[in-house]
Amino acid sequence: MWGRCPANRAVRRCRRPRARAYLRRQPTLPLMILVGLTGGIGSGKSTVSAALAARGAVIVDADQVVRDVQQPGSPVLAKLAERFGAQVIAADGSLDRPALAAIAFADPDALKDLNGIVHPAVGAEMNRQVMQHVASERVVVLDIPLLTENPREGLQGKIVVDVPLETQVDRLVRFRGFDEADARARISRQATREQRLEGAGFVVDNSGDTAALAPQIEQLWRWLQSLPQLPADYQFAGRKDGVDKDGVDKDGVDKDGAAPTA
Repeated sequence: MWGRCPANRAVRRCRRPRARAYLRRQPTLPLMILVGLTGGIGSGKSTVSAALAARGAVIVDADQVVRDVQQPGSPVLAKLAERFGAQVIAADGSLDRPALAAIAFADPDALKDLNGIVHPAVGAEMNRQVMQHVASERVVVLDIPLLTENPREGLQGKIVVDVPLETQVDRLVRFRGFDEADARARISRQATREQRLEGAGFVVDNSGDTAALAPQIEQLWRWLQSLPQLPADYQFAGRKDGVDKDGVDKDGVDKDGAAPTA
């Protein structure tokens, strides 16, 4: 055996001489294409994410990761119970998200503590999922609602699912049971449409029906396939600044009790 070094490690960083020699003979190791996907609430981002998954993309879903790290028996849930008390634990042992959100919205210090418990675990799990595919030729999509508010390093492109404000409001009222005031308040706590579109590599206009969306998905997939693969010394770093920006954390906690997303 020549001795293994992680495929994503730079040749100069690999301390095994025979492995270094092997890597030098492999200048075009297949590596993934890593992009971010974002969109405001009610934009239909999940529909686009599912369509990409159906075409073979690996989806790393920040919302799902949040739920996963808070499962009963997890270290995160134990820390939340220790910090916020038994009132945030439901009868079945799961996290009582509405109870937790009520506390977090009422107390900035509580919100800071919440993020301090949840965000490191979420970041570590997302990094783990990404690095599982780094030495593949897969398209890996980071599905992050607050990607604009919390940019990530190392992305080769940013996909924005875009709809007009009034379309967002209408969808939240018709399909998710919001009243109009709550819908507008929820939207206002996220980045503006203009902020989200800044720096987009590909914009999906999802203001129409599924028939209008389908050809855009095909165009998006071709665009993804055209992106260069990551360099052989790639190391996923996560957030650009490593911390949330002022005012963003609170926006990551929905009024219905969803915990903050990465």
